[in-house]
Amino acid sequence: MELQALIDTLRGHPGIAHKRDIDGVLAALAGRHLPEAGAWLGDDCAALPRGDGHLLFAIEGFINAFVAHDPWFAGWCGVMVNLSDIAAMGGRPLAVVDALWSDGHQQAQALMRGLSDAAAAFGVPLVGGHSNTRCDRAQLAVAVLGEATRLLTSFAARPGDALVMAADLRGAYREPFDNWDAATAADPARLRGDLALLPEIAEVGLAHAAKDISQAGLPGTVLMLMECSGVGARIDLDAVPRPAGVALARWLRSFPSFGYVLACRPAQAEALCARFHARGIAAAAIGTVTDGSRLMLGQGGAEGLFRDLAVEPLMGVGPQRGVSSQGGRP
Repeated sequence: MELQALIDTLRGHPGIAHKRDIDGVLAALAGRHLPEAGAWLGDDCAALPRGDGHLLFAIEGFINAFVAHDPWFAGWCGVMVNLSDIAAMGGRPLAVVDALWSDGHQQAQALMRGLSDAAAAFGVPLVGGHSNTRCDRAQLAVAVLGEATRLLTSFAARPGDALVMAADLRGAYREPFDNWDAATAADPARLRGDLALLPEIAEVGLAHAAKDISQAGLPGTVLMLMECSGVGARIDLDAVPRPAGVALARWLRSFPSFGYVLACRPAQAEALCARFHARGIAAAAIGTVTDGSRLMLGQGGAEGLFRDLAVEPLMGVGPQRGVSSQGGRP
């Protein structure tokens, strides 16, 4: 697919459109509700100062069609994607709670089995929640509590940084959705060790900003990082790690079970990638953080504009000043 055709296809990705919906919700909130917090609306978790570190809160709700089609996997993802948010901010998970609605006990049991199986695999206790089995459809929301010694945030990328992508390619699509599943058949010890990479990276200072690759895919996730930090970016599509045999267009809109974009100083990129390579995870420097507000995609010597956030915002957030050096911009 030629670059411009690829860009045109990805611009219409529903996962990016869903992120645009955040703007209307945030409009009802006048900035941060906890002035001393180390992270703001737009980050992957809420971060509340505690002692020398932070408590982290993450929550995810799931698309009804996804929950109805594969309730066990939806339950599994309820745990997994929240743990990914905690890790993306340099944290370690402590406990999980859930809220589920279903049309009868059969749906509820499938959701709960998925939640329970993931909680056991990742070694995080499922400690409570809410249930309603008298609803007209299956719905799910899951929240996780975590803690971090040193934060990675969406607000700390700066021009001149290298962009590094890390993704576990040892999996397959959970059809018919674009969910790349490298987790459900993996050894639990490996899953736990892989997630522990992110707080280790934060604590040794190998990166200062990160986001997990979400339903918005790689370009959409980079857009969110850009908007929070008030920067632009360029991605070299030829450098993006991807599974063999998977079309680039699909991979760029995929939601990997383990996938992150990190910003670091250029001199750190090699050592950062080596941390992931040591655990069999693909990682590469895929681009740079730039001045401005444009996301440019490059391929085969050509370059095209994906989105200019100054013209077309995404979540309606932006860089905010005054956060401590433990998170965001000093």
